[in-house]
Amino acid sequence: MRIGYYLRLALKSLARTPGLTALMMCAIGFGIAACIVMLTIYHAMSGNPIWWKNNVLYAVTMDTWAPRAPFDSDRPALPPPQLTYRDASYLFQSAIPQRKVMMYPIKGVLSGAPGQRHPAPVLTRATTADFFAMFDVSFEYGGAWDAAADRGPDPVVVISHEENERLFGGADSVGHSILWNGHPFRIVGVMGGWWPKPRFYDVINGAFDKPEDVYVPFGWGPALQQLPVGMVACWGDTSHDTYAGFLGGECSWIQMWVELPNAASRDRMLALMNAYAVSQRKSGRFRRPLDNRLTRVSQWLAEQGVVTNDSRLLLRLAFAFLAVSLINTAGILLAKFLRAAPTAGVRRALGATRVQIFLQYLIEVAALSLAGSGLGLALGALGLRAMHWLYAINTVDNSGYQELTHFDPAGLAWALALAFLSTFAAGLYPAWRIGRLPPATYLKSQ
Repeated sequence: MRIGYYLRLALKSLARTPGLTALMMCAIGFGIAACIVMLTIYHAMSGNPIWWKNNVLYAVTMDTWAPRAPFDSDRPALPPPQLTYRDASYLFQSAIPQRKVMMYPIKGVLSGAPGQRHPAPVLTRATTADFFAMFDVSFEYGGAWDAAADRGPDPVVVISHEENERLFGGADSVGHSILWNGHPFRIVGVMGGWWPKPRFYDVINGAFDKPEDVYVPFGWGPALQQLPVGMVACWGDTSHDTYAGFLGGECSWIQMWVELPNAASRDRMLALMNAYAVSQRKSGRFRRPLDNRLTRVSQWLAEQGVVTNDSRLLLRLAFAFLAVSLINTAGILLAKFLRAAPTAGVRRALGATRVQIFLQYLIEVAALSLAGSGLGLALGALGLRAMHWLYAINTVDNSGYQELTHFDPAGLAWALALAFLSTFAAGLYPAWRIGRLPPATYLKSQ
């Protein structure tokens, strides 16, 4: 009952000064909105989308670059993020990893689906069978091909949920035949709504792009002489005029990941890589200092600069703006409460305790906090929608930046906590201060 009474007093107090109330609500709302927008984007960009496997998944890299200069002058301590065909092929033969994947993106054209009038270009990933189990890819229908299909390679294909919706209206298409690049392939699986953000398995070719819509066994790339559409970095005098020359040259274009369940398997894999590097150095390759790495997902995302310095700076600025807004709000509340000190003095003289005075004004702070938080959440939602629209019209169709600009359940929870707690904390001192004033001073003036 007393809380209800204090709430009525708080609402009357706020209504008596509508200008100040609106000013404080706007200061709180805009500060919280700025933080919500930047925290949402930063959280999505910096998250580890497969954190439960962080200690068993490793990106494989070897420094096979030219001897006179590092691969990346901005990050000279890092080896190339991709492998050459010959190095990836050798390491892939190892039985040490529990699972292993080598892959690269290629262009493709799909045709021959029921009701499909025209061939459709699709971004394809040539990969090995363990891709799906290693990266916990969900399936709506069917599943992945097996290792025997890799050795063929067999004409099998996995398509995305979106591609299945477009070609088959969402029906179970497993077992159907379609043409990929003019060759018949049998659909063995339809993926669920799998979209890791960031796209950790291939940040080199678009950390926030959507996953590919078509997946074929890796061997179809070399068999059909399919060149990669992602980043290719070459050095040396090896001729690249032919596809065979490209495969045998010093060109890095293949991403490789391994799943190593324990430290012993990790040590064995690294020892294999080092021994291979030594043998290659004797044959005239690997002229730079030995630098073979197995990098965990979290470290991989950090090293590859998935979260930029600009994003960190904008996040700091957003929190600075919120801090300034809260300091201004605390100052306005203190001035407002001190103006009401005579009324508080009378209540103290009539028997109200300091705790009761503090609680009365704290309820007013809480009411203002809830109102400002609601405004901040609304402004934050509008800001995220505006960012989504800007990303959508300024990026290519397969870019996933716009997908970062939305509330998820976890984001909404910490946004609500930030909104209420930060504003509530700003009003603690003004409420405490009014409760500590001596009543005698104000009784003489009444």
